[in-house]
Amino acid sequence: MPSDVVRVIYRKYDGSAHRDYPARRLAEDDLGVWLGVPAGTESVYHGRPSVEQIPFVLLVPHHGWWTGMFNPPPRTSEVYCDIATPARWEGDETVDLVDLDLDVVRRRETGLVELRDEDEFAEHRARWGYPDDVVAEAEAAARWLLGALGDGTEPFATSYRKWLSLVV
Repeated sequence: MPSDVVRVIYRKYDGSAHRDYPARRLAEDDLGVWLGVPAGTESVYHGRPSVEQIPFVLLVPHHGWWTGMFNPPPRTSEVYCDIATPARWEGDETVDLVDLDLDVVRRRETGLVELRDEDEFAEHRARWGYPDDVVAEAEAAARWLLGALGDGTEPFATSYRKWLSLVV
C-alpha cells in the first residue's frame, strides 16, 4: 500500500536545492498522482526554510515533462505548471524532479495563460548545458500546456477542484 505522505523534491539541473516539502497522497488516476499540501506545511524554497501560507494540490503526471499546482484564492495563479523532467519515484515515499525553469501559469482573475521565465531557461541552458533532447521536451511541454490551460483540457478545467477541496 502506498505511503500516505510523499516527500516532493525539486532540484535545479545542477543538483542545487529548489523546493522540498511533504505532501499527502490524495489519489492516483490515469492523469497521475494527486498530492495535497495544507497551509502551514513546513517546506524549503530555494534552499531556505519556509512555511506554505496557502494550501495547494500538486499533480505529478505519470509521463509528463511538467507538474501542475492548483491553487485556491487568494493566490493570483489558479494553475501554475512547472516544466520539469519526468518524475522519478523512490518507492512510494519520495518523488524527485528537476525544475527546468519554464513555467506556464493561468491567472485567476483574467484567465490569461502565460509562459514565464524564458530568460532563466536560456541562461541555465547555457550555464549548465541542457542537452538538446531536454530542451526539446521542455519546449514541447510548455507549448502543450499553453494550449491545455486555455482550452478546457482536463485536469486544468474543473477536475482538480475535487482534490483541492480536500486541502482548503
